[in-house]
Amino acid sequence: MSEIVHKYRVLIVASHPVQYAAPLFKLMAKHPQLDIKVAYCSLQGVKAGFDAGFGVEIAWDIPLLDGYSWVEVENNSPKPQLGNFFGLINLGLWNLISKDNFDAVIVYTGYTYFSFWIAAVATKLTGKKFLFSTDSSGIEPRNKKRWKTWLKKMLLPLIFQLADIVLVTSTPGQKTVRSLGITEQHIALTPFVVDNSRWTSQADQVDVKTVRKHWSIPENGNVILFCAKLQPWKRPQDVLKAFAKANVPNSYLVFAGEGLLREELEAKAETSGIKDRVRFIGFVNQSELPSIYRSADLFILPSEYEPFGVVVNEAMLCGCPVIVSDKVGAGYDLVRHGKNGFVYPCGDIDGLAKIFKEILPDHERLQKMGNAATERMQSWSPKESIEAIVQALEKSKY
Repeated sequence: MSEIVHKYRVLIVASHPVQYAAPLFKLMAKHPQLDIKVAYCSLQGVKAGFDAGFGVEIAWDIPLLDGYSWVEVENNSPKPQLGNFFGLINLGLWNLISKDNFDAVIVYTGYTYFSFWIAAVATKLTGKKFLFSTDSSGIEPRNKKRWKTWLKKMLLPLIFQLADIVLVTSTPGQKTVRSLGITEQHIALTPFVVDNSRWTSQADQVDVKTVRKHWSIPENGNVILFCAKLQPWKRPQDVLKAFAKANVPNSYLVFAGEGLLREELEAKAETSGIKDRVRFIGFVNQSELPSIYRSADLFILPSEYEPFGVVVNEAMLCGCPVIVSDKVGAGYDLVRHGKNGFVYPCGDIDGLAKIFKEILPDHERLQKMGNAATERMQSWSPKESIEAIVQALEKSKY
């Protein structure tokens, strides 16, 4: 006699379609224990919009709304925008949550939006299970203002106690939520993932010789890749300084991304005498990223503030070993120092240059580390993340 499988009806509230989350929703829709609907507070990402971090208008070029049930909830904000508390005021969430018979509501819209609180109150008042996700790996804010840290210590325990289960995306996030007084029973680690199969399959089709020719880089060159917003907290200037200091023969540095530091970096490359070995290729959309990662020998994310850093997933899936600062959340779960990448103290230019000198000329070791990077990602995949969500729903019943 076959066992009866309970199917959870789940409403997922999301601020907007995200290139990492949409493939996960598509896979969740196929899970035998899940019946999901996604409520979007905005369709920015599908529709072109200005991204303040990149400094350009973007729309992602992969399907974000296919393969799962979704609805756009009208935004009643007088000034609709992402990144502002009153930029998302989706009053329709109240009726959607209170009138439908969902078992649980999972909110991916942060508590820094008004719509989070609409969803939270509606869920609690109607007796449904309330789960929400946080990608935080610490409580220190990006601008490092002490009053914000103090305020978070006061308020976050109260906010997290609203949830039946807090979904965290990394081991540091798990430790942070636990340190705020939330018990293990009310925490679930749901790995921050991308669509692993898409990344690996597309990476396998890349013609590295053609890509490097487009970059005007020799096929046998040693290529370091920085792929992120050119913003101060990402510290792209550290990579440039360390690259110049290391001065490894036949080495090249590629910056993929846009942001307010681009002109400064271009000027610094020229004054440092390395302009001919540095490439700025601008913003790269999702469909083109696998070719960027696969054509590099080494990926670097030197951020001083990075709750996770899902670009690390992308690079590793494309067979590229990684270097991350000790402020990058992904480093704790994904990077094995000296095996599939390196972790160094944030801001340590000399230390970073030393790593460049050590690893860049050693192509055999780079290849082994790249293979180890791909292998690591086999157990950090959508499968583990979705199963963790299902287990969280199971826990929330008790």
